[in-house]
Amino acid sequence: MPIYEYKCNACDHRLEKLQRISDDPLKDCPECSAPELTKLISAAGFRLTGTGWYETDFKNKSGTAKSSTEKAAPSSNSSSD
Repeated sequence: MPIYEYKCNACDHRLEKLQRISDDPLKDCPECSAPELTKLISAAGFRLTGTGWYETDFKNKSGTAKSSTEKAAPSSNSSSD
């Protein structure tokens, strides 16, 4: 179930609520009881797990990801005679 983030337009209270996708959005603020809650758009945090996904798909062994320029850098060992 996703976690939705809400903000009250009356008192600026913010909250997170674990809800089913099919649930109706919350309307009443738990802080001031005003029917002023609006659902915020926020980044979803998830990680792909299970068969078919590998730890190496997300990071290298040292724990830091290489940039695309490091991966595509040409070798300087070639000589032009």
